[in-house]
Amino acid sequence: MSPLPLNPIGALLLTSLLGAAVLALMPNYRWSARVNVAASGLACLWALALFHARPPATTLFIADDLNTIFIALNTLVGFTTSIFSASYIEHELETGRLTPGYLRFYHAMFQLMMFGMNLALTANNIGLMWVAVELATLTTVMMVGIYRSHAALEAAWKYFILGSVGIGLALFGTILVYLAAVTVLGEGMRSMEWTNLLHHASELDPSLLDVAFIFLLLGYGTKVGLAPMHAWLPDAHAEGPTPVSAVLSGLLLNVALYALLRFKMIMSANPGAISVGPLMIVLGLGSLIFASLMLYRRGDIKRLFAYSSIEHMGIIAFAFGMGGPLGNFAGLMQMVMHSLTKSAIFFAVGHIAQAKGTQRISEIRGLTTSHPLLGWTLVAGVVAIAGLPPFGIFMSEFLVLTSTFARAPALAVLAAIGLLLALGALLLRLGSLAFGAPTGSMAPVRATYLPIFAHLALVLIGGIYIPAAMVAWFQNVAVLLK
Repeated sequence: MSPLPLNPIGALLLTSLLGAAVLALMPNYRWSARVNVAASGLACLWALALFHARPPATTLFIADDLNTIFIALNTLVGFTTSIFSASYIEHELETGRLTPGYLRFYHAMFQLMMFGMNLALTANNIGLMWVAVELATLTTVMMVGIYRSHAALEAAWKYFILGSVGIGLALFGTILVYLAAVTVLGEGMRSMEWTNLLHHASELDPSLLDVAFIFLLLGYGTKVGLAPMHAWLPDAHAEGPTPVSAVLSGLLLNVALYALLRFKMIMSANPGAISVGPLMIVLGLGSLIFASLMLYRRGDIKRLFAYSSIEHMGIIAFAFGMGGPLGNFAGLMQMVMHSLTKSAIFFAVGHIAQAKGTQRISEIRGLTTSHPLLGWTLVAGVVAIAGLPPFGIFMSEFLVLTSTFARAPALAVLAAIGLLLALGALLLRLGSLAFGAPTGSMAPVRATYLPIFAHLALVLIGGIYIPAAMVAWFQNVAVLLK
């Protein structure tokens, strides 16, 4: 069988790659946003096709229950972000912040970034997965610095340097896993296939796996945004275009988490290897409490929600660290709900910053009065991300706490304290942003509300009713993760 057969995986990857090439060469920049939306929408359809026509695993590519969830979420949020991006980037062009040349570059990089993330999610080869994560990182670095201001370039360089350190550590961990597999599977591609590694995991040298996972946790953990490897994330969110912030929080962090989960499954299948759960619990709980405290000191609205992303990735890492069918189920649900909610918040924040001409929280007041629709969508988004009912994050965090309390009450109490700290900070900021006498510009802004409403509706439905088929799917994946 060809390494890249004409199947949903091949079509998905080719759609994004060809979209990037077309957008880079397109002479009429005014059509680039429409082509970007069309390519993202087509990729989303190919991802959904994986639920019905899953191709067999090959040397390079795989589609299974685990990555199908990630791919569907990745392409859905990529599609809605491209819709939001169309109006957002047009405003940036009109105000002179971007030139037509940079506009073409931005849309081409958007599709190349989607290609890199989808390639990482579909890779059956741990080396190819590393290359794909690096590609996605480099494209987002270039997009973060697209405004060419001093702050944007500094944020891009910081992201590049810290991301390079992280990906370097992940590369060393990947090499160690390969060395552990060589003695069992022999040299060559077979020793890099994830399916082979999982099948023979119990035969691999546990000491090499132990060292490898430490490097992988630190390396990919940097991409996940776990404290203390998080320093690149707030700057990248604050200085890059808001669609990039939505993709970083809603997608790229998940891709790095996915890589960690793949290696965690190998570790769990080796009886002599260390238990990686406690490591993920420590990093996750530390990130949750640290980010919750930092929320009180943020003066920039995009930095505020960047630290909220660190907090939620901490919750997700903590849930997967606790493991078990219920803990893994809660982690998967938290990941999906966070991606949908946080991207919706950044959609609203992007338009708010354009309407007010600032990202400073102290200069934004009374949004529900000056821009009612934007203001109330921000209120709904913050209520959802804070973990209040009836939204889906309330349900996933409830599952995290109850499953933890049954096994480790002290950890559940610490996690609950972190969640309450974050709740207080977000409600405190929301009060000044959304209510009171309005300040700043009162001029209307040309906003795209469909992606915001679609995401918040899905999160609301997730808190009220989850279809039985989806519950069964998540339960199956939760068992696989162990």
